[in-house]
Amino acid sequence: MSKPLVVQKYGGTSMGSVERIQHVARRVKQTADAGNRVVVVVSAMSGETDRLLGLCQAISSNSHPREADQVVATGEQVSIGLLAMALRDLGQNAVSLLGSQVAIRTDRAHTKARIQAIEGDRIFRELDAGRVVVVAGFQGIDDDGNVTTLGRGGSDTTGVALAAALKADVCEIYTDVTGVFTTDPNMVPKARKLARVSYEEMLEMASLGAKVLALRSVEFGAKYSVKIHVRSTFSEEEGTVVCQEDEEMENVVVSGITYNKNESKIAVRGVPDQPGVAARLLSPLAEANIVVDMIVQNLSAQGHTDFTFTVPKSDTNAALEIVERLAKELGATGVECDRGIAKVSIVGVGMRSHAGVASKMFQTLAAENINIQMISTSEIKVSVVIDEKYVELAVRVLHSAFGLDAPDA
Repeated sequence: MSKPLVVQKYGGTSMGSVERIQHVARRVKQTADAGNRVVVVVSAMSGETDRLLGLCQAISSNSHPREADQVVATGEQVSIGLLAMALRDLGQNAVSLLGSQVAIRTDRAHTKARIQAIEGDRIFRELDAGRVVVVAGFQGIDDDGNVTTLGRGGSDTTGVALAAALKADVCEIYTDVTGVFTTDPNMVPKARKLARVSYEEMLEMASLGAKVLALRSVEFGAKYSVKIHVRSTFSEEEGTVVCQEDEEMENVVVSGITYNKNESKIAVRGVPDQPGVAARLLSPLAEANIVVDMIVQNLSAQGHTDFTFTVPKSDTNAALEIVERLAKELGATGVECDRGIAKVSIVGVGMRSHAGVASKMFQTLAAENINIQMISTSEIKVSVVIDEKYVELAVRVLHSAFGLDAPDA
């Protein structure tokens, strides 16, 4: 019977200094000494990716995605080499591999590539030779042999994708928090750490603003049933396991509260209420790679309606340029933009079998005179757009209303 296979991923904070890399090496060796085969995925040292991107921008104001990937991918190359050295100094045989050496095959979308396949032969050969394999996160190689990077959170994605491809027993995501909390503990001191959370809940939380796991990594986990254990690099305590939903999870109505302050609201006033108008407005945004989130269309009045939607704050200016041009073409009466909004969401698989969850959310916010501007729902989440200045209050009162406060806080 072969030894258990553990994939561990360490982020930039965990790899932020020589001392921290040596600490990571000790944790990795401890896992190997416990009788496991170990594959480690690491990010660039904290701040290094931003430094390299800054160099690219200082050299050229033009976008050169292929060359930017060549530069930015070196951050992880430094990390894997240093960690492999630290492991060898502890007496643990180790080898470092770039994404191209594994090989992690991606599409050709530089700076935001998606993993298409992973060839595990090289990794298994190294494991069979008794080595810990240290793999560069965040990067891969396309069919033409070009280096690609996976975008923000790409090392999480590399870790979970490797665990899926290698059929690992678990993928441990090490970070600077001890797990997944009911909400941001920096905002709500009474937030509780969750022992377990379903893939579906974690997908919603990641897409709605929770920063613990990258969305794409959770998608991989759900698709291939990878057991993901989110835990702290700097603590021995158990973290949060992301896994398949079970009956016990369904008994909890709301598992978490998320918020996102990085969106703007755009309203197109007096749009002709005709078939195809929504497509005329949204298709050019999609072509410009601008993600539209929440959408509300008012009831028609005298043949005209208002069409409102949210976009990422970073895309607001580009979206406005497109929408203002389209509004003129459609004969709309005007375009308004509000950058001072935030989205607050409640998430829980138990919503499927419990009535009155949305009304309780709305009543709780109304009791604090917090006006709801937009609403979006799914089977397991309710999201509302409110004024950004009320975010902290909204999260705190909802956290209490749905019984998520830690009893000893």
